[in-house]
Amino acid sequence: ISLSRNHVLVCFLLQVLICRNYKGDVDMSEIDHFMPLLMQHEEEGLLCPVMSHGNVHFMWIKHSNLYLVATTNKNSNASLVYAFLYKLVEVFTEYFKELEEESIQDNFVVVYELLDELMDFGFPQTTDSKILQEYITQEGAKLEVAKSKVPTTVTNAVSWRSEGIKYKKNEVFIDVIESINVLVNANGSVMSSDIVGSIKLKTMLSGMPELRLGLNDRVLFGLTGRDKGKTVMMEDVKFHQCVRLSRFESDRTISFIPPDGESELMSYRINTHVKPLIWIESVIEKFSHSRVEIMVKAKGQFKKQSVANNVEVRVPVPSDADSPKFKTSTGNAKYVPEKNLVVWTIKSFPGGKEFLMRAHFGLPSVENEEAESKPPITVKFEIPYFTVSGIQVRYMKIIEKSGYQALPWVRYITQSGDYQLRTNV
Repeated sequence: ISLSRNHVLVCFLLQVLICRNYKGDVDMSEIDHFMPLLMQHEEEGLLCPVMSHGNVHFMWIKHSNLYLVATTNKNSNASLVYAFLYKLVEVFTEYFKELEEESIQDNFVVVYELLDELMDFGFPQTTDSKILQEYITQEGAKLEVAKSKVPTTVTNAVSWRSEGIKYKKNEVFIDVIESINVLVNANGSVMSSDIVGSIKLKTMLSGMPELRLGLNDRVLFGLTGRDKGKTVMMEDVKFHQCVRLSRFESDRTISFIPPDGESELMSYRINTHVKPLIWIESVIEKFSHSRVEIMVKAKGQFKKQSVANNVEVRVPVPSDADSPKFKTSTGNAKYVPEKNLVVWTIKSFPGGKEFLMRAHFGLPSVENEEAESKPPITVKFEIPYFTVSGIQVRYMKIIEKSGYQALPWVRYITQSGDYQLRTNV
């Protein structure tokens, strides 16, 4: 992805599965030094994402049982190299569903085709999987037929969208999804919290429409002198390439020609104090190393009109626990011995409600002298029609030269992210 990119290799443990040499100024045999270097650094506790052998640098990522490695002998922009490697994973996963040794071996022709289209002589080209799928398919017969001309999406200024798209009914579905990250200590104090949000689109629009999205953005309201109602201060905003960044920087307007189908328009973070939406109180008691009793109380600390769906409270238990017995005021509890967890599942959890779960386990009579770690209780949930930050889609304008009418639909979802509550025992 930088001007000095030389190789991209996909390795399975000690075996090179596939390789593409873009510039030819790094010897192919250099990859033989990668795994010994990796194992040496791992043994010394000095494992790092960039390793060197002589004047050759290895930049690598691991996905499942594969290593994806880029080699260079120049001072390349490492962040761009990693962006390209992760994009490779994304594209391969779109094509093969699962990226692993077998999917590479079974589809090596397609992989080579993709590598040639993704990059040329160290310069990144088309990296959008939807566009690639228009002219690189998994059907061998189609791969043999050369295109008489370059696909328009490759040379088009709007490379993420094809021309001539038509729908009988023009619609845009907007999902505003916020994930809550919370860490609560054993004394019940919130140690850290933030909100990570994303706005996802499912676009079913004909032609080349121009879309403008309005949010209750505090900076925008400050620029226009309007500060009525609740506004949101977004940080670390990241946009899809379709958004006109210059327009956003000048007047905070989110203006774009959308990709067809599903895409993530933007992501953001809100660094704010978040009250835990599902509060957990736990009492874990051990008796003479013969049994352990666990009491967990869960309370919905969100508005009563809302309902959390598919709630999972995961409570750690000692690794030598056995003979589980459960009693719950709602939902079901089960013991997952391979993970040393009790998983309490509540399908529907209304706001303001409290529920209780009790668990009883036997413990071996011989005392385990090794001090076990104390993993936290974790919670998973999803609350539809609700956002913690109060972010709102104020409007979505859809402009297309044919003048058709289109319907925007908005849905709000709050879900758990890294949601942990530490225990005393």
